[in-house]
Amino acid sequence: MSIGITLVTGATGHLGANLVRRLLADGEQVRVMMRSGRDNGALDGLDVERVFADLRNSEDVSAAVRGCSRVYHCAALVSTIEGNAAHKREIFDTNVRGTIHVLQAAKQHSIDKVVVSGSLSATGYEPNCSSHEGMPFYPFERHLPYGFTKHLTEHECLKAHADGLNVVVATSCAIVGPHDYAPSRMGRVLIDYAHGCLCAYIPGGFEFVSSRDIAEGHVLAMRHGRSGQKYIISTAYASVDDLMSLFREVTSRPLPRLRLPPLLMATLAEVTDKTWYRVFPNLPRRFTPAAVRLLRMRRQADHDKAKQELGYQPTQLSQAVREAYVDFVRRGLIVPAK
Repeated sequence: MSIGITLVTGATGHLGANLVRRLLADGEQVRVMMRSGRDNGALDGLDVERVFADLRNSEDVSAAVRGCSRVYHCAALVSTIEGNAAHKREIFDTNVRGTIHVLQAAKQHSIDKVVVSGSLSATGYEPNCSSHEGMPFYPFERHLPYGFTKHLTEHECLKAHADGLNVVVATSCAIVGPHDYAPSRMGRVLIDYAHGCLCAYIPGGFEFVSSRDIAEGHVLAMRHGRSGQKYIISTAYASVDDLMSLFREVTSRPLPRLRLPPLLMATLAEVTDKTWYRVFPNLPRRFTPAAVRLLRMRRQADHDKAKQELGYQPTQLSQAVREAYVDFVRRGLIVPAK
């Protein structure tokens, strides 16, 4: 694989911001593709080449890819709501058409290799079984538009692989760690907890990945991943109770007083989704029916394929939580308890 410029899309997101820093630490020459008019503070002070482009515009994407040798396609519109028709169209155009544009441009400009960021939501699930890369996505479950688009994204990667492009999917779980500039849903929970604003939580669990590990997984996928394959990159499964205990340890704040019954919250989320949020379908909210449903599934993932084929070795989730807390304090988003 020739040495040259590495393009990262979605460089201002939680994954992208950590990946860019990892690539720079490795001495790579990095070009980032950003949207104009957006908050690009995640890249302040970094020695990167900035290119402004819209994923939905094939000519923009082609210009951004031209002259590069490798591409990490991390950009995506993440959403945990159904939304209205316009919202669904935006997710599809960004996640699916945007990926098509990246893959077409990579083929056109003879890119050595492309690593596309995947999502665990596009991987099959069976109760009481850890999800792995071989599990098929079951389309008749209740999926969000985001999950469907990430499944379609993987399909486009397979089509590009069949056409001769060297492309790999690195599948992410829920990310925890520093350089969370949006911040993410998990980041907002940690900030609220640290300020004593989190009065209640819902028991459940999910598979998490540290920002350090997901960046490492992408780099290893670029180095060793087989074209047409996907690799799940995760750190560990954690229950919400486990997560609250980690938050208590790093913030020195007591646990929230209320541990709400999941069935009650699921019912409330469904009711508000069909009443209040029907009037405002695109309004962000913390506890959507999908978010509650995911926690109740207690979904776990198997990262053995990444360990065996890529040499991936996960770190500790507790380390990721501490690094996230320290970074939020550094940036003034958390004021430590006295």
